Parts: sequence; C-alpha cells; structure tokens
Amino acid sequence: MAEVYILDVTNRDGVQTSRISLAKLEKTLINMYLNEMGVFQSEFGFPFTLHETNYINANLELAEIGALAPLRLEGWCRAIQKDVDLAYQLCPKIKHLNLSISTSPLMLELKFKGKMTIETVIESMIQAVEAAKAHGAASIGVNAEDASRTGIEDLIKFGAAAKAAGAARVRYCDTLGADDPLTIYARMKELASKTKIDWEMHCHNDLGMGVACSVEGARGVVEAGQNAYINTTINGVGERAGNADLLSVLLALKYSSGFKDKNMFPKGIKLDKIWAFAKYASYAFGIPLSVNQVGVGNNAFAHESGIHADGALKNRKNYELYEFEELGRGEPELVDTGRMITVGEYSGIKGFMNVLGKLEVEFKSDKEAADVLELVRYANVHTQKPLTREELIFIAKYPDQARKILTVTPPAV
Repeated sequence: MAEVYILDVTNRDGVQTSRISLAKLEKTLINMYLNEMGVFQSEFGFPFTLHETNYINANLELAEIGALAPLRLEGWCRAIQKDVDLAYQLCPKIKHLNLSISTSPLMLELKFKGKMTIETVIESMIQAVEAAKAHGAASIGVNAEDASRTGIEDLIKFGAAAKAAGAARVRYCDTLGADDPLTIYARMKELASKTKIDWEMHCHNDLGMGVACSVEGARGVVEAGQNAYINTTINGVGERAGNADLLSVLLALKYSSGFKDKNMFPKGIKLDKIWAFAKYASYAFGIPLSVNQVGVGNNAFAHESGIHADGALKNRKNYELYEFEELGRGEPELVDTGRMITVGEYSGIKGFMNVLGKLEVEFKSDKEAADVLELVRYANVHTQKPLTREELIFIAKYPDQARKILTVTPPAV
C-alpha cells in the first residue's frame, strides 16, 4: 500500500521567513530532534549558498557516522543547472535534492516577466534533474511553485516530464495557501493517478487551512496508489502565516475521524519527543509557544469551567482527544532558584566543569575539556543566547563537527 512520509522544511522554509532566524548550531539541533522523532527527511538548507556550506557538510558528516541517521538530509536548489553544479562543488557528499521552479501563469507573467513559458520551465527542470543525476544524487524531488494556481494539465505535463527525467517525486506547492481541502484532495488524486509518480504536499497557512489541505492532499495521493510526502515545520513557522505544523499534521493523521482508520500515520514516528522539540524550537526562534498551540501550548490540556473540569477528572477522554503523556508531557520541571553556574563566552574551566559534570559529561583529559570549553565559548557568541543542555552535550560529543558548524567565513572580496 502507498504510505505517508514526513518531509520537514523547518531548516529551509522556516528559517527563510521574515523575522525568524536560527544559528547553524540551532539548525543542527533541529535536525537531531527530527531524527529522534523518526521523521523521514529534513530539508536542511541551501547547498549552493556559501554561508551554509560548513553547516551542511558537517551535518552530512554526522549522518555518515550515524549521529543523524536514518534521517535523510536534503538540500534545496532552484531548478536551474548552475545551482546544482555549485551545490556539488561546495557540498560534494550531498545525496538528496529538491529542485524548485514556478509553474503558474501568474508567476510566469509577473515573476519571470513573460520570459518563460511552461515549456521552458519544464526544460529548465529537466536540465537541473539531469545535472543532479550526473553528480550522483540518490534522490531528486522537483517543486512546482504556486501549483495551486497552475492549471491541472500543466501540472500533469510537469509531473510526467519530471518522472521521465528521473525525479522521484513532485512537490505541489500551495505557495500562497490558496487551496481548500476538498479542491486539493481532488487535484492530488487526479495528478497522482495520471502521472504515476509520488507527490509532496507543501501547504501554507494564509487561510488557516495549511494542515487540513496537507492531510487531504495526501489522502488523494494515497488513494491514487502513490506515496504522499507532507511538508511540515516545527510549531508551524514559515513564510507569512506559516507552514503546516508538524504536530498538528501527525495528530490529524492519527486521531481525526476521517483518518484514524486509514492507516496513514507515518511509520517510525515517536510522538513522545515532540514536547522537548517544540520547547527547544520556541527558545531557538525566540517565539513563545501560543497558549493554545496544538498539543504543546499551556492550555492544550488545561480545564477550568465546571463542566469540563468535572468531566476531565472523571475520565480524561471526556474532554481530551489524546493523552499528554503520548507527547512527552507530564513530568515535573524543576527550576533552580538558588546558586546557578552558567556557561558562556567568558566562562572559565571550573564553572564549565561544574555544569558539564551535572550533565554527566566526562572528559578523557584536561586538554579535551579545555578544547570543548573553547568551542562552547564560540557557540555562545554564535547563538547569542545561553546554551541549552542539548547544545552543550552535542558540542562535547561531536567537537569536530561542532567546530565546522560554528565556522562561518565570508568569501574574500
């Protein structure tokens, strides 16, 4: 049977969003959390962009040594050959690519100024796919930007050409969040039926329907006999009103009345990692979790009114659709209100050893401890915020890769 896979785009669509940014170390931790959750693939960056190079190559090293496995790391490029060639010049070990180009008549006219047609768009996409194959790409996805405002026949031509060129799947980009669940279901079922290739759902939340469109589009693809890939971001960050929220998509597939019996929940997903992941992402982005954020907001399992409190106390199933323990919630969180030693860019070895000792990190020698401390100092400069427990442990465990991740060198003029 056809299956559903999660392809998270936090480290690409999320970080390119206005007023949102992540340090390269934080992007790496996002990948670590995605891997722990059992997510299939992370769109982890732009391999043709110079300031991403060290981060991308270090994360590929982490994948090679098993620290980021089985998560697949996939880079994003424009569907033009020069992007692909530069990506492999800078990041020769990258194995997975998504290649993106606009397809709608509106963007052909207003974005490309009438200089491209759907035929020349398809030609550029084919050239980019062939270039990626020549460089040794193991899998290639192609993106139809603004697909929701592209005619169905043009999308069929685009998908058929992508399959013939050797692409593994096509991304249907609801770039402006303009689709609705019923329409996208019908379109995706027709597209998957007629092209016989796997399709990705990339839905934005401009109309508040990003999650609904994602799962309904995936349903259409699966019912047509093809695998469906759903693009998500942690906490729903993304351009403008955001992308489809990772947890919301997963809970919809598992618990909504129309999906719970469809066996579409992705295999290998561990929901009990999401609470820690969502909190870390909130801290890294500097965006507090909304009080009513699905599953991880402060009010997600809170009851105050008499009828609700009485029902929840009698049996949680009266007013809770899923259990908080399933999301990794429920353990008390201790806050140290006494003496606190923290680690930062001016820390000394004594304070550093005190903090790392509490995290049960041991060093083979004083020199190893001093070397990791120096990296931690640079990491604090890099993130410009106190390092988390997970970040400290990562640096101590993978110092060679951390050193690369923390190194961003502008090219000589």
